[in-house]
This record gives sequence, C-alpha cells and structure tokens, in this order.
Amino acid sequence: CIVVPPINANNFKLKQTLINLVQSNQFTGRQDPHNHLGFFNKVTLTFRHPEVLITTIKLLLFSFSLEGEARTWLDKETPHSILTWEDLVLKFINQFFPPSKTTYLRNEIINFLQKPNETFNEAWEHFKDLLRQCPHHSFSELHQLDTFYNALNPNVQDALDSAAGGNFLDKIPRECLAIIESKSKVRYSRSRVTDSIMSTNAPLSSSSLPSHSFDLQQIAASLEDKLDIQMNRFEKSLNDIKAFVTPTAPIKAVEEVCVTCGANHSYNHCPLTRGGNEFPIFHDNIQQFQTTAVKHQQEFQTKFERKQDEFQNMMMSFMQNLHNNKTSNLSYLPSNTIPNPRNKSKAITTRSGISYDGPPIPSSVVEKEPEATKDMELPSTENIQPPSV
Repeated sequence: CIVVPPINANNFKLKQTLINLVQSNQFTGRQDPHNHLGFFNKVTLTFRHPEVLITTIKLLLFSFSLEGEARTWLDKETPHSILTWEDLVLKFINQFFPPSKTTYLRNEIINFLQKPNETFNEAWEHFKDLLRQCPHHSFSELHQLDTFYNALNPNVQDALDSAAGGNFLDKIPRECLAIIESKSKVRYSRSRVTDSIMSTNAPLSSSSLPSHSFDLQQIAASLEDKLDIQMNRFEKSLNDIKAFVTPTAPIKAVEEVCVTCGANHSYNHCPLTRGGNEFPIFHDNIQQFQTTAVKHQQEFQTKFERKQDEFQNMMMSFMQNLHNNKTSNLSYLPSNTIPNPRNKSKAITTRSGISYDGPPIPSSVVEKEPEATKDMELPSTENIQPPSV
C-alpha cells in the first residue's frame, strides 16, 4: 500500500542496525501513536544519505516499526493508497487516534480545573499531560495559558499576578511560561521537604491522620500562596525604590588638574603659585618629617601598649600564683623549716599571732662545770739562808 519513490542512488542500502533499532520499539495499536511517531522520527534522523530524501527513508522503514494489530491494519490498506509521508501519518493517526478521541481530549483541556487537594505543581503537570496526549489540539500558546490561569483557584491566581507585577495574562507567553515554571519548581521542592518531614514524624498507626491530611495540606497551600504574594509585593516595592533612587546613568566624577604642575589639585591650591615666603621644597620636607614623626609616635604607642598589657598579664599571673600558694599552704606545715641558728628554742609564735614563752629546751651538749680550786698557803721564806760559797 505504500508507494516508495524511485531511488537513483547507486550505493544506497538500509543498514541492518537501523532496522533493528526501529524494531526495538514496535507499535501494536495499544500505545500512544504520537509517541511512536516521535520515536520513529528520532531514529530515522540518525541515518542520512546525500542522494535520498529523509521522507523516502521513513516510507521504507515504517512498516518495520509495526506489529500485531497495527501491522494487520497496514496490510489491509488499499494498494498504492499512500504516496507521501504526510499521507501515511494522516492515515495512521486517524486509525489509532480517531476524531472522537481528539474531541474528548480537547474537551478535557478546555474544561480543565485545579482540584481542591491539588498543588500548583501537580496542576501544571496534569495540564501538560493533557496537552501531550492530544498534540493536534490546535490551541494557540496564548489560549493554553488563558485556560490554565482561569482553571486555578483564586489564591494561586493572586500569586501569579503578584509575580508578574500586575495582570498575569498581560505578559507575553514566553514570560508567562517562565513565571509558571519558576513557581512550579519552588512548590515542588517545598512539597518534597514537607512530605519527608511528615513521613518521618508521623506514627505508624494513626487512624486520625488521613481524615485531617486534606485540611492540613489545604491550609499549608493557602499559607504558602499568601507568603508568595507578600514576598512578590515586597520585591516589587524594593525594585521600584531602587529604580527611583538609582540614577539611570552613572555620573563620571570630574578630576581637577593643575595647569601649573599637572597634579590632581586646583590651580588655587598649587604650592608653586602661593605667595609670601613659602618654599615648596621646605614645605615638602616639613610635611615628610611630620608624617614620619607621627608614624614613629604611633609605633611607639603601639609597642608601649603591648608592653603594658604584657606587664599587666605578668602581674596578674604572679598575684594568682601567690594566692594559690597561700591557699595551699594553710592546710599543712612547710617541709623546709629553717633550723634555729642558736640550737635553742626561746619562744613559739603561732600563725594566729599568739606567742608562747616556755622553758628553754635543754641542750644536748653537757656543759662542764668549773672545778673548784683551793688557795694553797705558800711556805715562808724568812728563815732561808743563802748558800755559802
């Protein structure tokens, strides 16, 4: 039934690897025909020949992508009834995606509404699934955005208006899609964190949680919408203030240049044009000396303060050690007592200041008592005669 145009290429041949790739995802009549056509187009784009049109290659390969009911349908078609690739696509869609199904899905898109327990991210994904199921819905991009916006609850509509800085539908479609995708990603991350926290903290046997989970989710969604509205209004106000305060173009500062010496000062402040007995060289030397003196003074002040801090720390450490030693010595006698240099203890003085005068401790050395001597009477020398010669 498929009429393939004549091929004038000499070395043209379908590769077996390409045929196997097409047969790896065959259509049986139960799948989505639009998804099958999308996969088939991607596969055929991998094979190109300079002398053969891509539509001719598709006509040659399409029969390999069908099996079962779909292959039976193609074999029953009228011979030589399909002349172009567009004819084949039209017959294929009308057979496995009839107009009645198209009408049903179009009505689903038109009558789409956000469910009460459906988050913004879930509603957006649901709406995109309906569009994917009916790619030939013939709705413009603006019509799609208008349908989705009017299907949302009022809180979500207010959040979108606040994010758009006014009426959401006044934006161009590209900006509307960017706002929706950004809001959808934020809501998806928040819902994942909330679900993980609830699953971690929820008890295993809780009969009352399912009955109140809907109310909690609705309240949380409402609070998040109000928070988004307030944040978007605050950001808009902040941007308006910045636009009002910030100048539209930066003002370049005017640099003064002296016409006498070429330095960055006015002519009136040039030292070379001053009158009187002022000498620029001496003025520069004095200024340099003053700068050096101030620098040395600051360094000396810094060193002095550092030394003063070190001295204070040393005194604090010394007083602390002295206090610790005094406290520790109150409970016992010192081990290195000073011996009495006279080997005698004359008095005892306690730590409380009371002195005790007792008898002296006897010395261990026995003193020798002086021996009593008797005066001996010397003999008289009156009767002693001198020797005779």
